[in-house]
Amino acid sequence: MRVEDERQTIIVVPVYNHGATLREVVQRALAAGWPVLVVDDGSTDDGWQQITDLDCHKLRLPVNRGKGAAIMAGAQKAGELGFTQIITVDADGQHDPAEAELLAAGAAAIDRPAIVIGARRMVQETVPRASLFGRAFSNFWVRLETGRELPDTQSGMRLYPVRELLALKPKSSRYDFEVEVLVRASWAGVELASVDISVHYPPSGERISHFGQFKDNLRLTVLHTRLLLRRLLPLSHRRPDDQPPLNAAKMAVRRPWQTLKKICSEHTSPLWLATAVWIGLFMGALPLIACHTVAIIYVTHRLHLNKLAAVAASQFCMPPVVPVLCIQAGYFMREGTLLLDLSWEKWLLEIHLRLWDWLLGSLVVGPVLGLIGAGLIYWARVRMFPCRIEDK
Repeated sequence: MRVEDERQTIIVVPVYNHGATLREVVQRALAAGWPVLVVDDGSTDDGWQQITDLDCHKLRLPVNRGKGAAIMAGAQKAGELGFTQIITVDADGQHDPAEAELLAAGAAAIDRPAIVIGARRMVQETVPRASLFGRAFSNFWVRLETGRELPDTQSGMRLYPVRELLALKPKSSRYDFEVEVLVRASWAGVELASVDISVHYPPSGERISHFGQFKDNLRLTVLHTRLLLRRLLPLSHRRPDDQPPLNAAKMAVRRPWQTLKKICSEHTSPLWLATAVWIGLFMGALPLIACHTVAIIYVTHRLHLNKLAAVAASQFCMPPVVPVLCIQAGYFMREGTLLLDLSWEKWLLEIHLRLWDWLLGSLVVGPVLGLIGAGLIYWARVRMFPCRIEDK
């Protein structure tokens, strides 16, 4: 039985040249008792003809605009039909439409609009290794951009609240859409939740995928770069409920000991503690004279990382050892030799050149030093302190 509440839900199936599997997906969704909207994204395989006799809503886009554009068009159409939520199901047969009930139940348990992600249990032998890596890679960057630990940020089976989804106005329209919409929804204050679902991956010879390894990975790289830079800007995000954000400064003044305890204990899982150490060492190596600590605290705050670990790690970059290493590396990059002249002219009168060498060298020394420090901290956290501290 489907979860019944005041929020009407429809399954949206975006499709592009999946005629071989589309009919079965729609039939299974209808058999589970769901209304269905199929959005054809400019398909050229005549798969549309496979569902002309099925009792479902249909929307055809004249040209291929991408999965994200198809989902947004489906959300717009669903709103016009009176539905307040959509559940997206891929047309390739990867998802079981009957499990849409799990997402609806997850949304019903939340007292405000939420995006519910179907986290795939990727345990089949036929699961591509690229998919496993891609999911872990995406989860890492979304965690930096939102502070939310989500198990599957690339799953195509999701429940979206229609009004909130349309209000986000994401810029991406293809596979990068599903990542961008999660990040922007989190910034806007929309709740994000996950429920476990099954997934079916046919053998590689039978699998139909339109994911371009080069083009779509490039799009994702550009997207994460853009989102990360936006996250670092000291600008607030528009919230759909227009509620002012919590004044953290007042909370810190009223409860200083609790604030200090939180700073020390937050984000201390092995991966994120190591990431904080990498940030601290990398930024500590940069020529941010007299403002290293302020810059590191700001960046770690925006990226939801442990501030204390990052600042402590940066102290290993204090003069003279690391700055001299960076200057030598930068000088070698420019001149092809080490700077062995310790004269007044070289180190003081040419201070502008030494600062340039420091910056160039820090872009090499900093990441390498960060990797060493992060690796040591990760190993120590896992081996010496195995009890997991909750990553808040």
